[in-house]
Amino acid sequence: MSEFWPHQGGCEEAAGDGVLFLREQQIRLAQELMLLVWRDLGRVLAPVLDELGLGNAHCRALQILALHPGLTVGALQDVLGVTKQSLARTLAELQEKQLVTSLPGRQDRRQRFLRLTEVGRASEARLFAAQRERLVSAYREAGGNAVTGFRQVLRGMLSEESRIFLASDFRQVDPIKGKTRDGR
Repeated sequence: MSEFWPHQGGCEEAAGDGVLFLREQQIRLAQELMLLVWRDLGRVLAPVLDELGLGNAHCRALQILALHPGLTVGALQDVLGVTKQSLARTLAELQEKQLVTSLPGRQDRRQRFLRLTEVGRASEARLFAAQRERLVSAYREAGGNAVTGFRQVLRGMLSEESRIFLASDFRQVDPIKGKTRDGR
């Protein structure tokens, strides 16, 4: 069984890879690899987060807002899957560090639209750069077909809620201009 487990003799391909029937060991290997990647990406981010005085919750919020500027507080809470109280604490700290702004909606002043500030964009770019190097290296090593397959596997693991989020049109109304972000 050592051929299936990276810590017991390398991460060699197991017999039967490429067939649609997966053995328990192959699924366990995928689980272990995902846990190790998660840990290793966290280690890559740790020095930047420490320097910025941020934690993992801040990082996730910054990354989502960089990808989807103008999200409402409620939408960000849904995407991150955190409690309202936890997100409020995280956002307060990000706003205190002047990384995120919160603008009221034009038609509904209770609605809050979140955007990264210039400092927030620069901080998120530093965090992304730390992860980018690791991703680019892995993608190059794996090749185009593997990258496509990897994305298919990741999408296949998404919940319906996450799939809807990725597929949704985030042309929310700009709280300042009263138009969607693309100007319409």
